[in-house]
Amino acid sequence: MYILGINAYHGDSSACIYQDGNLIAATEEERFRRIKHWAGFPSQAIAFCLKEAGISMQEVDYIAISRDPKANFQKKVLTAIKNKLSISNIINRVKNLKKASSIEDEFTEHFGSFKAQIVNVEHHRSHLASAFFASPFEKSALISIDGMGDFTSTMRGTGNANEITVMDTVSYPHSIGIFYTVFTQWLGFPHYGDEYKVMGLAPYGKPKYVDKLRDVLIFKDNGLFELNLTYFNHPQKGVNMVWEGGIPAMDSLFTEKLVAAFGPVRQKEEKLTDYHFDMAASVQRITEEVIFHMLNALHQETGLDSVCIAGGVAQNSVANGKILQNTPFKKLYIPPAGHDAGTAIGAALWVYNQVLKQPRTKPMLHGYFGSRFTNDEIEATLKESAVNYQKLNDDELYDTVTNCLINGGVVGWFQGRAEFGPRALGHRSIIADPRRTDAKEILNTKIKRRESFRPFAPSILMDHTADYFELVDDVPFMEKVFIIKEEKRAEIPAVTHVDGTGRLQTVDQKVEPRYHALIKAFYDKTSVPILLNTSFNENEPIVNTPEEAIACFLRTQMDMLVMENIVLTR
Repeated sequence: MYILGINAYHGDSSACIYQDGNLIAATEEERFRRIKHWAGFPSQAIAFCLKEAGISMQEVDYIAISRDPKANFQKKVLTAIKNKLSISNIINRVKNLKKASSIEDEFTEHFGSFKAQIVNVEHHRSHLASAFFASPFEKSALISIDGMGDFTSTMRGTGNANEITVMDTVSYPHSIGIFYTVFTQWLGFPHYGDEYKVMGLAPYGKPKYVDKLRDVLIFKDNGLFELNLTYFNHPQKGVNMVWEGGIPAMDSLFTEKLVAAFGPVRQKEEKLTDYHFDMAASVQRITEEVIFHMLNALHQETGLDSVCIAGGVAQNSVANGKILQNTPFKKLYIPPAGHDAGTAIGAALWVYNQVLKQPRTKPMLHGYFGSRFTNDEIEATLKESAVNYQKLNDDELYDTVTNCLINGGVVGWFQGRAEFGPRALGHRSIIADPRRTDAKEILNTKIKRRESFRPFAPSILMDHTADYFELVDDVPFMEKVFIIKEEKRAEIPAVTHVDGTGRLQTVDQKVEPRYHALIKAFYDKTSVPILLNTSFNENEPIVNTPEEAIACFLRTQMDMLVMENIVLTR
């Protein structure tokens, strides 16, 4: 039985395919379109998944879509009437409904006739399923937190074997994701998906304004929250999202009251001040507090020791790293694609486990489900490009790459199957020596050209986590930030953030032997079991093909490009 899961007409559109409960492939449409957060119908991602499965659309049994336009319909109507939504906003919602209802036409246009039964799975149920059904837990508390999907921003529940039970929700217009987005916009980061910049900015400030923000984000006695809507314009205007040319964009969501209370909006080229740093720190701190508030109540209501978290807010790795210390939960699972792309996985698993009552399959312990290329395919591409290269065996390769890193080189590392999700996890990565005090400047000068306040991540051999971090946990998806031991910070300055933390990725030899072997080779030469790891891109989606890796290598000042056993150098 084949189940195709898709996230369509939403930011980070994506597709995956399961055969009898086993995940064969998963990828995001942006990797093919080369437009970040691409939204719309994921036709190329679907085609890739079908190719990886070796089947045609006619052989798919179920198509699971991670949105349900009919969900919460009564709430939508009542809210529209109550808040006197503008005619243009209502028209946009109708257009959205029409797009979602014409999904059969999209499939027919791109793939011909099909027999598959289409199942719409509400957005947050898809999030919950992407976390719980992929987790190693038999029973777990569940929470999904994001901006908005199917008129809901937060959903809590429990999972037991192959069944999820929803306990409660927070509905439009109240949303932690929108709260965080509003202040992301106010801080001068207007693009869809810029929230991670606020998280990177926060450690440069002090959370001086948390109490002032309590008038904006209100904690409720039932363990949930609400927004003070006088600071937000979306209750009247709606969240007007468009994706012209596939690029998702969102209107400004704050009112003049917010500007009057917190000051003028920072302009794009305006210098960041201490006030901006302190506001970022305050927004981050109160976001962490409301997450802990909800989780503490969830634990009290369920009595369960494990929790699974998904949704866009689950990408807040700083908050994630503090959950087990600030709540009674003892175990935490966050999937590699906790954001909206992961709802394709969740929708497919909801159909397989929740609807069809099939037993759970093995947990998702890695995120390597994307494109892959052999040495022969890579060589064929290079011969067409007339680029000089050499081919090395594994031992020669690790020796050559580590020598380059030790001598201050920056290396593009293109190995195995591409990662599914927003993080590069050692398959489509740019790597550097974490011991260098100038590594961040070198990377930003040669390749990344991004804001100086944004940190780079440490990939660490799993068995050495306790040597460098104050907390020890499996962090395979770079989904948590931990404090680096004070005595180790000077040893790895390139991956130590200004507050002494690092967004680590623990590398398990059993899960990822090749990347583990490279870090081990570096460790053998330097006594440091860590590499600096950042995504293989230059202000674009992460590279997906050898052609894209070569193009990025040639247009930047990268010192070495490694694709499987093929090596290019300057």
